[in-house]
Amino acid sequence: MKKVLFSLLLIGAMFASQMVVAAADLEVNTPAISAIKGSMQSRHAQLAPHYASGAVGLTNDGMVAVRDANAVPLKDRASLNGVVAAENADRTKLYKEIATANGHPEWQAEIQSTFATRWIDKAQGGWWVQGAGGWTKK
Repeated sequence: MKKVLFSLLLIGAMFASQMVVAAADLEVNTPAISAIKGSMQSRHAQLAPHYASGAVGLTNDGMVAVRDANAVPLKDRASLNGVVAAENADRTKLYKEIATANGHPEWQAEIQSTFATRWIDKAQGGWWVQGAGGWTKK
């Protein structure tokens, strides 16, 4: 009986989290969100060649990771690490700001998960993305 009740609660929690994301306005825009998006957009020019070379990939948690440091000359690695860190900081801020703008800061994790899926789905062919089984080339 306890296992059945636990299973029902678990299924209910998973369903509720999907409803939360469905109820969230992921396109909401505030001055803070616009500033974050602008920062990310201007940084994309620095990241794009690294996505294409496979040095950088999209993670399954909505972030960016240096996937293959050897694809980048040694002299450029510190700079790339800085760009990736700045991108991930902006992504974290973006998820938080969208949740806050929706009036539900507690939705941040679900919003991040939704963006992770969207970004992987929209990744260009040839980019590396992280799935449950590890890195794959799209």
